Amino acid sequence: MSSLGKVAVLMGGTSAERDVSLKSGGRVLSALRGKGVDAYAVDPALGGVQDLLGGGFHRAFLVLHGGEGENGTVQGVLEWLRIPYTGSGVLGSALAMDKLRTKLVWQASGLPTPPFELLDAGVDFGAVAGRIGLPLMVKPATEGSSIGMSKVATVSALEPAFLEAAKYDSRVIAERFVDGEEITVGILAEGPLPVIRLETKREFYDYQAKYLDDDTRYFIPSGLSADQEKSVQMLSADAFSVLGCRGWGRVDLMIDRTGAPFLLEVNTAPGMTDHSLVPMAARAAGIPFEDLCIRILETARVG
Repeated sequence: MSSLGKVAVLMGGTSAERDVSLKSGGRVLSALRGKGVDAYAVDPALGGVQDLLGGGFHRAFLVLHGGEGENGTVQGVLEWLRIPYTGSGVLGSALAMDKLRTKLVWQASGLPTPPFELLDAGVDFGAVAGRIGLPLMVKPATEGSSIGMSKVATVSALEPAFLEAAKYDSRVIAERFVDGEEITVGILAEGPLPVIRLETKREFYDYQAKYLDDDTRYFIPSGLSADQEKSVQMLSADAFSVLGCRGWGRVDLMIDRTGAPFLLEVNTAPGMTDHSLVPMAARAAGIPFEDLCIRILETARVG
């Protein structure tokens, strides 16, 4: 597809999600080439801006997970270079990557998200647990793929969980655990994809369950009623839009035992591995992986 020009597939990077990004990027690169796209791998950790400056690229497919690839930094470089790129812009990327500010925006917009607090080394962990309630999820504010995340059932486990999360980010949040069904909604420019319901034998859908386990179960159809599925899709689209996100992404939610949905986070450069959720939802909507990659690439823009 020569009309798409020369394409840089940005993968790898320097975040804790580098290995997953390389897997995602390898699949995207192969899919684009399979469709006749003149695509090349670009790893910012190896060549950085110099590869983009001298490469004569017409578009960039961003499949950098976490860190500078998702927090608006790479997006800003591409804006400056005037290279159209996939995914959200500088503001949307920065907000979505920061779970704390994501939740503040959602709260201000009246969208449902679990109660939370910012933790630091001097906090009274018992008081935090008393205000939010146990169990809790403790997580770095700006990491993805569940890296550094823990489920905490007792006050005594809160500080060790905080210290683990603090290895990855100076800002750590505690969030009330929602007991119920975990679901995810992929977003394409055309709108939300089918809802996926997740089941894992682990305590929550962590890194192991996402990328390594073979017994994680994915349900499409999700098992929700038609009205509930539509409602969740609309909520996810609103949550995506209010952060200024665009192009494509994924919204993660929990549905509690009463059927109430709670927004957890937005991924602006979701995984594209053989375990990943957006390709799975796209396939359920009749969109093969190669076509999905082309559709995403066609949304590339500057500004």
